[in-house]
Amino acid sequence: MAAPSKYDNYDFPTTAPEAQSGHPGHTTPEQDAKVEQLRSELEQLGYTERLDTLTLLRFLRARKFDVALAKAMFIDSEKWRKEFGTDDLVRTFDYTEKPQVFEYYPQYYHKTDKDGRPVYIEKLGKIDLTALNKITTEDRMLQNLVTEYEKLADPRLPACSRKAGKLLETCCTIMDLKGVGITSAPSVYGYLSKASGVSQNYYPERLGKLYLINAPWGFSGVFSFVKKFLDPVTVNKIHILGSNYKKELLEQVPAENLPEEFGGSCKCSGGCEFSDMGPWQEPEWARPPKWAAPKEEQAVAKTEEPVAEVPQPSA
Repeated sequence: MAAPSKYDNYDFPTTAPEAQSGHPGHTTPEQDAKVEQLRSELEQLGYTERLDTLTLLRFLRARKFDVALAKAMFIDSEKWRKEFGTDDLVRTFDYTEKPQVFEYYPQYYHKTDKDGRPVYIEKLGKIDLTALNKITTEDRMLQNLVTEYEKLADPRLPACSRKAGKLLETCCTIMDLKGVGITSAPSVYGYLSKASGVSQNYYPERLGKLYLINAPWGFSGVFSFVKKFLDPVTVNKIHILGSNYKKELLEQVPAENLPEEFGGSCKCSGGCEFSDMGPWQEPEWARPPKWAAPKEEQAVAKTEEPVAEVPQPSA
């Protein structure tokens, strides 16, 4: 990776574990030059936030290192962040109705997979938008989604990286399709489409592996058709499993980290879906998120000497 910039104040490992082209620690001189070009062009437009190398590399990878396309994606993302109020939202959002919402749509981070990545779980088959609309609004559900994405970026992934001794930028997602059928209301797909759009457009390169479990009959056939239109890199991350998913899932997620209802042995007090357990809760690895610091401190941090890499802790 190129020499760190003034924006690269990391306190966790910054080398990706696998030698994949375009990933931190495995870039070519041409790719490093494109990072510098993208940063320079964004600075000229007045941008001062999120110009660190890891972030710019994610946008460049999402657009196959086409600087113009990555630049357009970054600008769209910043415009959306301002309109959505993302920076303030992550500080202030309080999902007080969460216990009631989770009765109909559980979605939560819980511990880590064998590679050290956060595990994210959604139970799509339980979605009941009619019931949810009596408890909350679609806007608040999206605000919660965005808040959790921000917390994935910091503090979750940095804590996981410190514990694993390697850079982790993605999560392992489990989507339980039990109960999902063709009778599901179109409005459910409308919400999921919006949620998916937020993920793809504004938080690129965050998916490590996706396990679709309890996939209904015929789902694999539909996906075989759909995947023709997907990037091969994305397709390789997706695993479609029926009701006999446990063996394969346990090869990726240790039993002690997987909730009992999915074939694991974890039974968090108060329920796994509410525990938010993971390295980000462990004092040895957790650090206060940078977004929680006062704006003045954030400004000072940018003027300090950049940190390219930190010593990798022993496992």
